[in-house]
Amino acid sequence: MRPSFTRSALFATWVAGALLTALPTLQAARAASSSSVVAPGVAWLSAASDADIERAFVQARTEKKPVLLYWGAAWCPPCNQLKATLFNRADFIERSKGFVAVNIDGDLPGAQKLGSRFKVRGYPTMILMAGDGSEITRLPGEADAPQVLALLQMGLAGGRPVKAVLADARAGRPVSGPEWRSLAFYAWDTDEAQLVPAAERPGLLAQLSLACPPTEAAAATRLLLKALAESDDGKGLKPDAALRARVRALLADAQASRAQMDVLVNYAGEISKALAPEPGADRRAVVLAFDLALQKLHADASLSRADQLNALASRVALARIDLAKAALHPKLPAPLLQQVQAQVARDNREISDAYERQAVVTAGAGLLADAGLWAESDALLKANLARSHSPYYLMSQLGGNARKLSRNADALRWYGQAFQTSTGPATRLQWGAAYLGALVDLAPQDAVRIERVARQLFVEAGQDPAAFHERSARSLQRVGSKLAAWNKTGQHDAALRRLQDGPEGLGAVCGRLDAADSQRATCDGILKAAIKNA
Repeated sequence: MRPSFTRSALFATWVAGALLTALPTLQAARAASSSSVVAPGVAWLSAASDADIERAFVQARTEKKPVLLYWGAAWCPPCNQLKATLFNRADFIERSKGFVAVNIDGDLPGAQKLGSRFKVRGYPTMILMAGDGSEITRLPGEADAPQVLALLQMGLAGGRPVKAVLADARAGRPVSGPEWRSLAFYAWDTDEAQLVPAAERPGLLAQLSLACPPTEAAAATRLLLKALAESDDGKGLKPDAALRARVRALLADAQASRAQMDVLVNYAGEISKALAPEPGADRRAVVLAFDLALQKLHADASLSRADQLNALASRVALARIDLAKAALHPKLPAPLLQQVQAQVARDNREISDAYERQAVVTAGAGLLADAGLWAESDALLKANLARSHSPYYLMSQLGGNARKLSRNADALRWYGQAFQTSTGPATRLQWGAAYLGALVDLAPQDAVRIERVARQLFVEAGQDPAAFHERSARSLQRVGSKLAAWNKTGQHDAALRRLQDGPEGLGAVCGRLDAADSQRATCDGILKAAIKNA
């Protein structure tokens, strides 16, 4: 997976102590993070502007190669997982010679504008593109590395754009076996409505599953599972006994479950609720079948640590499926809790790669919290602050833990430290928006601090040429929404007028943007609804 004010003496003391006790480890972790744009072995081109992108496509056309565009961020756990399990593989490095590899780091100047251009929002997103700039496909970052490589190879071998393949499939025209697999493995979750509106996706995926030829049974199954995963607790596809039996048969087949590992692990709860929307015998049967399959996947040594941990996390999610989402201390089976503790401790002890640590340890802390092991979650995060190349991500998790446990002062302290130590313009706006949101929710009476943090965010936005594009724009819009809620009755109008019209106010930032720039309208709208007595 963001300094608003002068650091306090307490915070300075905390930082100094952490650094002095673990400086060599911290330096090594950060060196591992920054020694290469993404990962060594691949000739990544860094892009932060349209000119950078054009140079990459000129190279692609000259060398008659496609372009692989990777959009990510240093702190993002799934991005770090890709670096630890895909980008560093010898076969991926060898295959990279067949395409122009382009990395858009979301914190580079201008990167968020490129996000608008390519319609990418979530980190990570991988797009395989032809030399003329048209999309061939979006690769699923969550899939097993060999499956991603197979899909990548299909694109490198001259695969048609997925949009054309989908049009033929919907029209009943011939579609080859590899093309059916490209539809099944398409990254629908990072599609951003490129192919179909999100609301229509479950139905489309179900139709594609039915249209798959018998020779592509695995693709048909994957499409069906994805349809169920997006069916919104049974509000999409309508389940019946035959459908439940089909999924239970899949779960009982170890080889078939392994082939669909990423969907089963990441969407066990969603699929279970889609198959059995109400608690009862049907849901218990589905959950039991899922739990048995997930136990096998958790024990599968061929999976990455992250995937094994996610299988265990899904077992915990299923054990909580009929509990309130906000339940802080769920009563889970003792053997399951012991497995959670043992797995997280083993991962923390054995992982040496900085990328893998950022991905797996943060997930482990989240799993401990879901299991109700809050003290252990906090201890794991604190122990890894000096080992992470992006410790502010862990600080935000500590803030989240404290907030859920109603330790509001601790929560605000961690959110504040996370913002203060965050790096990169887009990341700072995102973390700063989270801190301001927590201040409004937990300490609305602290008007001085709320105004100070908001002003700092607007100042920093004015220093970023792409602050009103994509993720950065959404961060600032969240700031505007939170300030509007804070000023619901107009009691803070004076503060918001200072934020808008003061010498370092948002109005001055917007005024420096060209009227023809799409960012201008976004900027002008940030505080529009927040000031009541305009």
